[in-house]
Amino acid sequence: MEPTRRTPLRFVMTLAVCPAVALAGCVRPLRGGPRELPAAATPAGDPDASGPAGLVPFPAATVPPPAAPTPGNAAGPGFGRELRPDAVVAQVLARNPTVAQMAAAVRMANARYPQVTALDDPALASWLAPASLGSDKVNDSARFEVSQKFPFPGKRALRGEAAQAEASAAGYDLEDTKLDLIEGAKAAYADYYLAVRALEVNADGQRLLGEFKRNAEARYETGQTPQQDILQAEVELGRQSEQRLALERARAVAVARLNTLMNLPPESPLPPPAKIARPPAALPAVRELRELALSRRPDLHALAARVAADAAALGLAEREYYPDIEAMAAYDSFWQSADDQERLRPQVGIRVNLPLRLDRRRGAVAEASARLAERRATLARQQNQVAFDVQQAYAEVRESEQAAALYARRILPAARENVKSAQSGYMTGNIPFLALIEAQRSLVELRDRSYLAIADSERRRATLERVVGGPLPNASAGR
Repeated sequence: MEPTRRTPLRFVMTLAVCPAVALAGCVRPLRGGPRELPAAATPAGDPDASGPAGLVPFPAATVPPPAAPTPGNAAGPGFGRELRPDAVVAQVLARNPTVAQMAAAVRMANARYPQVTALDDPALASWLAPASLGSDKVNDSARFEVSQKFPFPGKRALRGEAAQAEASAAGYDLEDTKLDLIEGAKAAYADYYLAVRALEVNADGQRLLGEFKRNAEARYETGQTPQQDILQAEVELGRQSEQRLALERARAVAVARLNTLMNLPPESPLPPPAKIARPPAALPAVRELRELALSRRPDLHALAARVAADAAALGLAEREYYPDIEAMAAYDSFWQSADDQERLRPQVGIRVNLPLRLDRRRGAVAEASARLAERRATLARQQNQVAFDVQQAYAEVRESEQAAALYARRILPAARENVKSAQSGYMTGNIPFLALIEAQRSLVELRDRSYLAIADSERRRATLERVVGGPLPNASAGR
């Protein structure tokens, strides 16, 4: 009888260790941390992992981390002698941490693509029969197996399509956030403008009341007016001083809001706001603005991208009816005769799952279909809301700008002439001092309301730009 040929133990252990070392080399940690992959990284030579045609993920934002709040100076970070709304917007977009937060969300979404399109790690398995080691009757017996799972064709492409669509939606969310910040910055600037102008009106009113008081004192000394006129002027000066306290508080709050948006300490000083030029640029037709909003609103694009992601998820749920494949290769020295052991040791095979749990798959398809229908309905509702928002904002801007023009051209000139006439009439004794005070009080109120109309016009124009999705066509620069 021919003696049994033995497989050396060293050879067996080498077969067990070498594949493990090779696979370990494939997953060694990267030096310096993980590398940043492109948004649509596709494994070379892997057609199933290619992304959907025509769907390009929104590019990953390259926004630097926001600057830490630092004490401001009298002119602010490059503001100059006057604070302008375009400078505020630039600082908000450059420094506000919300931009960096949303940019990080974009990078996270883009990093999903290579994860969902990559194959699972290959698996290594080994068996060893300890009793066969050193036996004179059988060879050293061992089995080594390497396997790799392959999803059914099309599954990884659908996962990549969904990931790219979500990345695009995240990018549009970033742009939508920027529009919110721009609107907030312009609204805060309008509040600051209104507070400073109201303080100027208050100071002018107190100077005028001081002049009235001196006139009353001169007439009182000559016996032409009672002491009550002087006391009435003092009461009115006290009321103006009280109002100034509220205006100072409003200005401090407006400064704090602007500084917070610009990631500066709330108490950082700011230069005075620039005067708002009048008249503003003419508004385009409202129909043109509606069409513009529907074509460029980032939130609508984000919803459309999520509709695409849900459609891909539905397609993936339908592909779950098809089995995945696991290919394997093995080297098996168990139960081999001496004559056939060398020839029969190498083995290959496949393993597939049997998609027999149909209730689970039907439920997944129904859920994905309902989610897609919900998302499409949400998109349609948002499109209708956008059309309404444009119409509403357009009407409000027209109202504010017409009111501001009415104050500038008609109401304020008449109020100033009324004060001059009342002052002349009081000095000649034709009207009582109370009529002069009422005329002055009316002028202060109307000047406040005129600046309020201008500030409302700025806020509402910012809102119109927000609902349209960006600057208005033919809008004047710096607005």
